[in-house]
Amino acid sequence: MSGVRAQRTENLTKDDDPDRDKTRGIRARQRAIGRELRRMYDGVVSEAVPDEFLDLLRQIDDADDAGDKPAEKKS
Repeated sequence: MSGVRAQRTENLTKDDDPDRDKTRGIRARQRAIGRELRRMYDGVVSEAVPDEFLDLLRQIDDADDAGDKPAEKKS
């Protein structure tokens, strides 16, 4: 490698260190957030669906099959 080219590469490496460290820190935080979100989401996905919600879904499916709007619940 020529002396000028080696010096240019060395200068770029020295100048990029703060940005590289910042980028690594950001990526590490993003990975940590991603792991935590997956852990929380996995817990939610494994929960049982409430019976009331399943009943509502069945009503919607039945209404769609009949071509009607879902039955409204009167209070």
